[in-house]
Amino acid sequence: MHFFLFKGYAQKKSINKPKVTAVKKTAKPKQSAAVYLNEYRAGLMTPSALDTATFIVARKKEIEQILKDSLPVKWYLEKGGEKAILAQKIALADPFFTRYLFDLKTKKPLWNEIFGVYPARPGDIKKGITALPGALMRVEMYNYANNLTTIGLVDIFSMKLVSADHYPDMQPDIPASLIQLAEKIAIHSPEVEKALGYKPSAKMPIMSSTKTALNRTKCERSQHLCVAPTFVQGNRALWAIVDLTDNRLVGLRWTNTGTDGAVVTERKIQNENVADCYCEKVNSINQQGWNMDYLLTASDGLQISNVRFNNKRILNNVKLVDWHVSYSGTDGFGYSDAVGCPIYSQAAVVATDPPKIAELIDGDSVVGFMLEQKFFSELWPGPCNYSYSQRYFFYNDGRFRVTCASIGRGCGNNGTYRPVFRISFAGNEQNFYEYAQEGWKRWDTERWQLQKPSTIYDPTGYQYKISTGAETSFYIEPGNGQFKDGGRGDNAFVYLTKNHLDKDEGENDLVTIGPCCNTDYRQGPEKFIDSNPEKTVNTDLVLWYVPQMKNDDREGSKYCWAETYYENGVYKIKAYPCFAGPMFVPQKNLY
Repeated sequence: MHFFLFKGYAQKKSINKPKVTAVKKTAKPKQSAAVYLNEYRAGLMTPSALDTATFIVARKKEIEQILKDSLPVKWYLEKGGEKAILAQKIALADPFFTRYLFDLKTKKPLWNEIFGVYPARPGDIKKGITALPGALMRVEMYNYANNLTTIGLVDIFSMKLVSADHYPDMQPDIPASLIQLAEKIAIHSPEVEKALGYKPSAKMPIMSSTKTALNRTKCERSQHLCVAPTFVQGNRALWAIVDLTDNRLVGLRWTNTGTDGAVVTERKIQNENVADCYCEKVNSINQQGWNMDYLLTASDGLQISNVRFNNKRILNNVKLVDWHVSYSGTDGFGYSDAVGCPIYSQAAVVATDPPKIAELIDGDSVVGFMLEQKFFSELWPGPCNYSYSQRYFFYNDGRFRVTCASIGRGCGNNGTYRPVFRISFAGNEQNFYEYAQEGWKRWDTERWQLQKPSTIYDPTGYQYKISTGAETSFYIEPGNGQFKDGGRGDNAFVYLTKNHLDKDEGENDLVTIGPCCNTDYRQGPEKFIDSNPEKTVNTDLVLWYVPQMKNDDREGSKYCWAETYYENGVYKIKAYPCFAGPMFVPQKNLY
């Protein structure tokens, strides 16, 4: 979990992508490694050693055979048993779920694969859908030709598909079989062996399930399904970028992971306890005037919902949809990550401990409370292992703050982290304002904006304001280094979209929404802004907030970083987290 079309496509608009014609590869004379890899990056060449490998030949034959079937779909048979098989039968019998199995114009079969079939969790179920306990199953299908994900909810008791959504240019978590295929491609590639100086073993690659991108290949902007099995060697990491649409290695990249003493932790995994108590069940908080529900989602982090203060409904829900981690501004490679439950997920960064609630103390007074969830890779803080924190702050005066942090260490010392928050306020007569020289200016249509050094704030530091009704408004204060968590400024992209309750634009658990490595506004939420932006006056709105945090391993300036150090005969961990996120402040007359 751990990558643009527009809003209307999330339901029933057709997708007519231009057909990509395969280019026949021709034999080439022996060349230098540098030239050889340059041709890889350009997508001009396939390694002959892999072309004839048994597992690649078997994969191609499997695809050829499935394309001859009446339904060109590879079924998911890894987990779930008879319930999973029944759910797939029901979904694949529905014409809306199978709408894109064939080219809409030529009617030629397209390569599709069911990536997962899971019991539906509370975060998967749309409002208004009811079913007997244990009846709903979530079916995730990926269309390689259109780079499209279809997600259906199936009621296996009533034997029908109860909802389905199509997500162009979005990719679900990959199954274990594809992780193994990517690792085999990397391990058996002569280029990987040459770069490492030895042939790697099957146990060496890490981060193999996490989606990636690479400029000047079909992996750029996640047009193809690409992952990066990664090999740590000393203070460097080699990324073997594998295109799982074309089943080939497309590039190699090195990152510097910094010096370190040792890996000292092995996370205490409590997967079943966390899943049973916080993923399958909705928990509640009633504290200091605040009431809310909270839930660990499959891939959207810790979600809060139905948030009230002094019995006034404030928020529908808030969640952390994606983590985009870029390690190059020019080559465009990195990871598209997500955080969530440890069960039914291929995420490398999961919740291993329950959420925690702690009081906020100022002097001798309790001024509020914090809800926090931490996510870890198993061998954090070792190189190419990640840790994230998600925190919600609620104050006695009605303020609240939505934050997250990378705790480090990650897979390089030049990474930029871009978490994607989705914030849905309550009320269907909302308006959004930006502070300008002439005062508060309303946004009348969907749009996005980047926080810059030249951004103008009101005298109290507010950049935006959202009114959710005749008597309810919140000022929005972005991070500018003023908060006590050590953040250096959010430099955030802000997106305003109309909330369509009849379409799934993030209300339910989302697959990976955007590519890892875009440095501009294309972080994912722009998908939900039409080519003709919709009106945003007196309506139901969604605010997307994407801060940008650059890591640093320099002495005295460490940020988004973690390391081990030696003390009294043992190794200990020192973390330098980078927190980001906005504060929401109610108007004085609100409460």
